[in-house]
Amino acid sequence: MGEIENPDATAWVESQVHGDRLKLTLRISGGVISEARFKAFGCGAAIASSSMATVLLTGRTLDEARRLSREELSRALGGLPESKLHCSVLAEDAVKQALEDYERRHQPGSA
Repeated sequence: MGEIENPDATAWVESQVHGDRLKLTLRISGGVISEARFKAFGCGAAIASSSMATVLLTGRTLDEARRLSREELSRALGGLPESKLHCSVLAEDAVKQALEDYERRHQPGSA
């Protein structure tokens, strides 16, 4: 939990319907996520999904991280009730957004 200082990638996502919010920061070295941290505001399932995402991301390559799904998050948590599946979607969306941020920052010619 927390925030990485000077991260290589950042995402900020919010559920307009449920009000959950998630900030995800990543440290990436040699194409591998070496550190992932989160700050979340929401229900217990949103916080648990965000936390599990950081656990599952750490040590993964960027390609492996892109394949992290809400189903994998839910399984890793031992399942989520149908009414809380949106919480795993928030974490999945944050991962995708963070990886897009990393790619934008590291395109040839970007400053």
